[in-house]
Formats: sequence, C-alpha cells, structure tokens
Amino acid sequence: MRNRQRHPFHLVDPSPWPFMGSFSALTFVFGAVMYFHNYENGWFLCTFGFFFTLTVMFFWWRDVIREATFEGQHTAAVRAGIRMGMLLFITSEIMFFFAFFWAFFDSSLKPAMAIGCVWPPDGLEAPNPWGIPLLNTALLLTSGATVTWAHYAVLAGLKRDAADGLFYTILLAIAFSLLQFYEYIAAPFTISDGIYGSVFYLLTGFHGFHVLVGTCFLIVCLIRLILNHFTREHHVGLEAAIWYWHFVDIVWIFLFLWLYLWGS
Repeated sequence: MRNRQRHPFHLVDPSPWPFMGSFSALTFVFGAVMYFHNYENGWFLCTFGFFFTLTVMFFWWRDVIREATFEGQHTAAVRAGIRMGMLLFITSEIMFFFAFFWAFFDSSLKPAMAIGCVWPPDGLEAPNPWGIPLLNTALLLTSGATVTWAHYAVLAGLKRDAADGLFYTILLAIAFSLLQFYEYIAAPFTISDGIYGSVFYLLTGFHGFHVLVGTCFLIVCLIRLILNHFTREHHVGLEAAIWYWHFVDIVWIFLFLWLYLWGS
C-alpha cells in the first residue's frame, strides 16, 4: 500500500516501552520506600526496579536511534521538535537547581541564631575553594572546549577529530567525578551537619549526578559516531548531549563562585 502521509511529522508505531517504563519506575520507587522503612525484600525490589528501568531506557532509545538513523523518520520538522524538547528539559533542570540555590541564599544571607548568625556556621570548616574545587572548575571548562571542538568537527565532516574531542571530554568528566568523590571522602562535615551540610551536598551531589548522566550521554554519542550514525546534517543526539554538557558547565561555575568561593 502506498504511503499517503502528507505531513513531515513522525507518527510512532505502537510500543510497549511507555507502559513498561511507567511500571518499572513505580517498582523502583515502591521498592525504595520499602527499603527506607526496613521492609523485608525492599532492597531487592528497589534494585530490580532500578535495573528494570535501565533496561527499558536502553531498548526505548534503541528504537529511537533506529527510527532516526536507519528508517529516516526524523525529518527537519521532527528534529526541530526534538531540539525544542531538549531546550524545555534543560529549562526544567534550571528551575530544579534554582530551588536549591534559593535555599542556599536564604540560609546564607540571613543566617539563623541556631547557627550563630554567621555563614558558614560556627564550628564548621568550609572546604577550601582553591584546592579540588578550582581544579574541577578547570577540568569542566576544558571539557566544554573539547566538546565544542567535537561539535565543529562533526559539522566539518572530520570524524577523527570529533571522536578525539568526545574522548577527551569523557576523560575530563571521569576525572571530575573521581575528584569530587575524593572531596566527599575528605570533607570534615556530612549532609547531617545542619543547613550548611544539607545545601552543600544537595547542590554538589545533584550536580555530580548530572555529570554522570552527561558522561553516559557522551559515551553513547562517541559509540554512535564510531558507528557512523552522525552526519553533518543529522546529529541531533550529539547536539542534545553538547547542550546538556554546557548546562552542567554553567551550573558548576555558579556553584564554584557562590557555594565555594563566596560561601566559604
């Protein structure tokens, strides 16, 4: 039968992944709540839900890649919609961090009597901003340059340069995560040490989680680049990863300037 579609949009085929994804997420959250309240088999259900969710994500994105790369379903209109969706997602992430920064400034600009009316609170040793935080800032800024190099290399059709740029970006991202892990181990305070510990670990911890997600995003893009999935005109997945990584860079700059430098 001849295709009578007269619009540039992609109407997806029936798929089990939305239902499976919602079920796996429910299983993960339900198991986590059971584990937090010390119910029997809560840890097993939480772990099962977590890996179930990862499996659904893998197969769902596999289908999206197949539709885009091999079936040619991602027309210009579809790619524009994906870009807009990614921008809206990053906007929601900005609002997410905005809430935590609000808590930080609310606590630091008018410190309560319970913490001595000073910031950082009395008796708490703030981290030195000129040590690991400064080194991590240099790593992330350098990674922003290397990922931009990779983007322009793809636009120029230079596959080897693009692969090198993504590889160096991934190495810098892994180095950042290892240094942050070491900083957590060596920190003289914990998340339970009052409002300072809470906002510090929430802000840096969620940023570190975003770094891990961005690192996985870039690794997938590097694999797809090696498999010749990207061309000069069709590389929306790489663009999304690069936008996300620049967002991670910008959030860290704010963290370094306010949380580490000014907040110490």
